Amino acid sequence: GLGQAVWCARDIVGDEPFALLLPDMLHHGQTPCLKEMIDAYAEHGGNHIAVAPVPDDQTHQYGSGGVADAKAKVSKISQMIEQPPKGTAPSNLHITGRYILQPEIFGLLETQERGAGGEIQLTDAMLTLMNDNKQPFHAVRFDGRIYDCGSKIGFLTANVAYALARDDLGPSFKAELKKLM
Repeated sequence: GLGQAVWCARDIVGDEPFALLLPDMLHHGQTPCLKEMIDAYAEHGGNHIAVAPVPDDQTHQYGSGGVADAKAKVSKISQMIEQPPKGTAPSNLHITGRYILQPEIFGLLETQERGAGGEIQLTDAMLTLMNDNKQPFHAVRFDGRIYDCGSKIGFLTANVAYALARDDLGPSFKAELKKLM
């Protein structure tokens, strides 16, 4: 699971806060997601997780967070769950694969029991860090587009969107797409 993969980076990271970016979730926005998170971290400290709304029928596919104010750009997290059963998510805000975490997470991951899917879940260790260790967690709402490149359609859509957004490729690529349609 993701928790195991993060734990493997402990010697490289050391005793410093770190950013974790999952490569299968591509964030495309006017302001880069990590920039927004770094700004929030500078103001609030603690741990930060990027979140974005998804339709209610998709909340079971992702980690989900309960927050004090779902409309705020930055809000304190009160609850997290990894892939909740349908209809049980604390909100429609899903965890989008961007994190700024404190190094204490590594000690928790070392002894973390298996969670959802029989895997060591990062979300479970973050809950322990938040609840037992009393470290603050903040949700940073990302309002751009997120492409789930773990799916074939998401990967293809991301490539098309990024190509269309480029001044040097967009117009020509759009013309080629029209020919295909």
